[in-house]
Amino acid sequence: MPDVLIRNIDKEVLDRLKERAKHNNRSLQEELKEMLELHATPDLEETRNRVNEILRKYKASEKSFPDSGEELSKDRER
Repeated sequence: MPDVLIRNIDKEVLDRLKERAKHNNRSLQEELKEMLELHATPDLEETRNRVNEILRKYKASEKSFPDSGEELSKDRER
């Protein structure tokens, strides 16, 4: 997994991050990783656009979704 190095962090900022990590019972590294993952999560619009693109490609392939109702009925009959 790649590493990231951030230089020249203001001491007060670093102290606040350390305090936040301590409050959350995590190491500074764990806290920073959690924050980065949270902020790197795609937002709703980005997710919606990606889903729409996948759906457009799926429809263009002329495939269709199976009828899940039939599959559920068969499964219940077992």
